[in-house]
Order: sequence, then C-alpha cells, then structure tokens
Amino acid sequence: MKETAFITWKNIYSVGIPKIDEQHQELVQLTADLYAACMQGTESGRLYFKRAVHDIVQYVSFHFSAEERLMERIEFPELAEHKKQHEHFVKKVLEDVKKFETGKGIVPNTFVRFLRDWILTHIAKEDQKYADYLKYAKKEESVADMFVLAEPAKEGEPC
Repeated sequence: MKETAFITWKNIYSVGIPKIDEQHQELVQLTADLYAACMQGTESGRLYFKRAVHDIVQYVSFHFSAEERLMERIEFPELAEHKKQHEHFVKKVLEDVKKFETGKGIVPNTFVRFLRDWILTHIAKEDQKYADYLKYAKKEESVADMFVLAEPAKEGEPC
C-alpha cells in the first residue's frame, strides 16, 4: 500500500531520548501543517502559511538549542560540525522566508518539500550519531538526565 501522507513520524527516526523524540515529532507535525497551508492556495492559505512558517522557525530554534546543549553535556566530538549544519539550515530557511515575505520567488510547495527532506534526513543520519555516541560512549548518562537537557531555556537564560 502506498503511503499518502506528506510527512509522518516513524519509529525508525527515534534517537531514544524521549524529549528529543517528542521535539522531532513536533517538527514533523509542524512541517505537515505547513504543507497543508501551502496546499490551500487561497489568500487565507497564504496567511496561514506565513504563520506556520513563523511557528516552525521558532520551534526549530528551540529544538536546535536543546540538541546543542545535550551534545555539549555529553561532550559529543562532532558538535561543531552538527552546529554548522544547524546554522546553514537556519540561514537557508530565513533567506527563503524573507523571499516569501517580499514576494521574491519562493514556491511554498518547494520550500516545504525542502523542510521535509532536510528534517527527516538530518534526524535519520546526523542526530543518530549523537544518539549512538550517547548509547555506546557515555553509558553512564541516564535518560532522566536527558529530560533536563531537552527542556526549554528559562526566561533570561541564554540558549
């Protein structure tokens, strides 16, 4: 049977850290919402798309901050490269959002497909690296500690 959903969470994407998995699931849901918005094709759909883009940009920032705090805590040796990937992604998304807001040629459908492909590939390949590192190199770290690391920064606390 052919899968018809634009994007869905599958357990194969799990990194085994419940709070991070919850955040990844939220990113998948926000991407699905963004796709639904761009498929409306009306002015109200355009406004909904703009709001949904804002939501996903905010959530991506929160999530990347949580992941990077986790990787710092476990002394993940590939942290610098992982951060570069996050920074490159954020830069591309912000550039595309600016183009969309100024009417300078981003196709919402293409943008959402880029998000879907990047997010799922990043989770499946790159995020699995720190999850594997945690499992095999840092066995003394408890999953309970990971809950704290994935919590949002408190008001006034740097991300």
